[in-house]
Amino acid sequence: MTQDQHGIAVQTMSPVHRMGPVFYTSLPRDAQTPQGHGTSGGAARRRLVSILWERLVAMDSPLWPCRLPSGRDALPIQVVRDPLGKPHLLLGEYRGPAISFTQGGGAVWAALCGDESDIGIDVAEADEFQGDYPFGRVFNARELQHVVSLAGGDVGKASALLWSVKEAAVKALGCGFHLVEPRDIHVHPAVMGDGEYTFPVRLSRKALERLPLGAGRSIWVRSLPQAKTWLSIAFVNWQCR
Repeated sequence: MTQDQHGIAVQTMSPVHRMGPVFYTSLPRDAQTPQGHGTSGGAARRRLVSILWERLVAMDSPLWPCRLPSGRDALPIQVVRDPLGKPHLLLGEYRGPAISFTQGGGAVWAALCGDESDIGIDVAEADEFQGDYPFGRVFNARELQHVVSLAGGDVGKASALLWSVKEAAVKALGCGFHLVEPRDIHVHPAVMGDGEYTFPVRLSRKALERLPLGAGRSIWVRSLPQAKTWLSIAFVNWQCR
């Protein structure tokens, strides 16, 4: 963990299967700017972009800054989206790394990729999965059973974890749930370590028809608890097996 010049903590998520690190952080939705002004959602996102880009530039051997021309610090930074809405940075006229945003637990979160992978971030709270929530239309029985066991039998907590994994995965794919069904995103048993989980996620049925590159390949999603929420970050780089 590092802090920016204003004391905002930036976390580094270790690589998954030779992929580069990801930097992530959050700001309260009612955070104050360094000038003492309140932030809207858009202002918070712009500040998060600046914080994470500064952290990426500060790496000893950063991939992206090395590919940019000299004087890169003066390049304007924009967040642009592809036709399906997947965001990445645009540094002047140069394409930059993938970035992803989410909101949850009273905060705005962002994750920035340290290599050329696509990423997705999501936060979910157990309170969202109570009462008559349609579990059967969203989760496959086997994956839910596995994650309930990880959550000590707490179905709400397990559902928050499982949903954050699926949502992060479709954000990294750039398709969202308007193109694929939640049950077509299969979450396989997790690898555990250091208080976090790493899930291999695979596509099936219509999701695989629409994204045939996913045949026989996994999306890797790392999940960790954050107070009353689960935070999940997905990595997709199908150029590597």
